[in-house]
Amino acid sequence: MADQHVVYVPRLVDASLAETLATFPAALLLGPRASGKTTSARRIASNIVELDDPPQAAPFHADPSAALLARLRQRGTGRVGPVLLDEWQAVPEVLGAVKRAVDQGAQPGSFLLTGSVRAALTANPWAGTGRVIEVDMYPMTVLELQGRQRPCTEFIEQTFAGRAADLALPPELPNMVDYVDLAIVGRYPPVVRLDAPKRRAWLRSYAEQLVLRDAPELGEIRDPAGLRRLLRAITEHTAGVVADTELAVAADINVKTVRRQERLLEDLRIVEPLAPWHSNRIKRLVKARKRYVVDTGLAAVVLGIDAAAVLSHGGLLGSMLDTFVMAQLRPLLGLSALGVRAYHLRQQDGKHEVDIVLEASDGRLVGLEVKATASPSKGDARHLCWLRDQLGDQFAAGIVLNTGRWIFPLGERITAVPIAALWGS
Repeated sequence: MADQHVVYVPRLVDASLAETLATFPAALLLGPRASGKTTSARRIASNIVELDDPPQAAPFHADPSAALLARLRQRGTGRVGPVLLDEWQAVPEVLGAVKRAVDQGAQPGSFLLTGSVRAALTANPWAGTGRVIEVDMYPMTVLELQGRQRPCTEFIEQTFAGRAADLALPPELPNMVDYVDLAIVGRYPPVVRLDAPKRRAWLRSYAEQLVLRDAPELGEIRDPAGLRRLLRAITEHTAGVVADTELAVAADINVKTVRRQERLLEDLRIVEPLAPWHSNRIKRLVKARKRYVVDTGLAAVVLGIDAAAVLSHGGLLGSMLDTFVMAQLRPLLGLSALGVRAYHLRQQDGKHEVDIVLEASDGRLVGLEVKATASPSKGDARHLCWLRDQLGDQFAAGIVLNTGRWIFPLGERITAVPIAALWGS
């Protein structure tokens, strides 16, 4: 019997999901396996269909429109809320039924679909275009783990408004060791309360199932060991720019296989690229993307490292902190009304680079540098100063995120801010 005393931890996505369902007939909650999609969706659903369960899926295989209509009628006799079609890609025919129901005038909040893979969304044609609104979900953030009734942060809005000096910090600020401990825990909901041995065992199993079950369901995997080596190679370069040829050598597979198998990892939401930012005002910008492992706990297990190993290796410390920051920041992007998208910036000669560039829909930019130091200096802001001077008024702010305890200026429109401001309130 399920524990009746388990308390739901509110998620950042809850508000945008509720707003989407209040406006549109159908929403798709999309995220990695075990990121909490089903738990969040079940809370608001009036009728639940688990499409990865054969008995429940059978009517939808036989006649998806009739099965969907029957579920809608059941909803009419129960509480208000959408029909939840959990793991919809297990019965892709159901999407056509949702399309037809929407075209026939389904009311806002009628359907909520969940899915763990992105590949089905790129199929041609995809029946959800213009009918199913996608809402992204990720593993938990530190902000969410604080258990607030309505987790929120003004980090993005305040930095774009030039008010970085007013950012809120949590009462207890982490130090360098604390940040590394936060990173290696990981944020998949099933592991956040486990002790270290159990957490590592779960994450090792998760990684192995990705290789042996999930990826092969999306595409042919002739060499699971090669995919395992590729995942490790990408993880070794998380938050970095690395050529496909280098990954091919590290994984001992050819470049064509690297590209095909990396797409599978992206479809499974395990690896997420960060596109390069471009402007005609700045010359010789690289076109290569950065790669991030979405969850730092999974990255630590894939690499077989603990906190001591991270702290003793400067390059690893920097990449893990960058990956951890991106994991905290990524869910916030979808909450902002500024239409913010994330990029990275690097010149071909390596002379200038900025870890993360946030661009609002009006063209303004905020540059973020992640530094493994408690005492950031003006030297740590030199690339942000260069970007400010190149862009002029388009440059809204530069932030040097660090492991220190204070917020203070490092130059015009450039501020040193503790990483913990990402979950301050």
